[in-house]
Amino acid sequence: MVQNYKQMSGDCSPTNTEELLTPAHEENVRFIHYTWQRVMREMQTCQGSENNNQGPQKYVERMPNPALSSFTPVDLNDVKRRNTQDSKKSL
Repeated sequence: MVQNYKQMSGDCSPTNTEELLTPAHEENVRFIHYTWQRVMREMQTCQGSENNNQGPQKYVERMPNPALSSFTPVDLNDVKRRNTQDSKKSL
């Protein structure tokens, strides 16, 4: 199995202590990443099959919460990139 993931720590030296990532944190991130990738592959595989009762199921609200009607998902990579750019500008 080929493990292809972004390594969070390494040659880059952190600019503050909040950016220090422990090996346990990195292991958790890898676990979540690979598990999510597996679920997404299984969902794509099961989409075309006739028996949709097997494999992962996508959750859909039967009665959506009206308070969440204007909810927009956040791209965390974009937020991090903007925060990094802002911190570099303030130096």
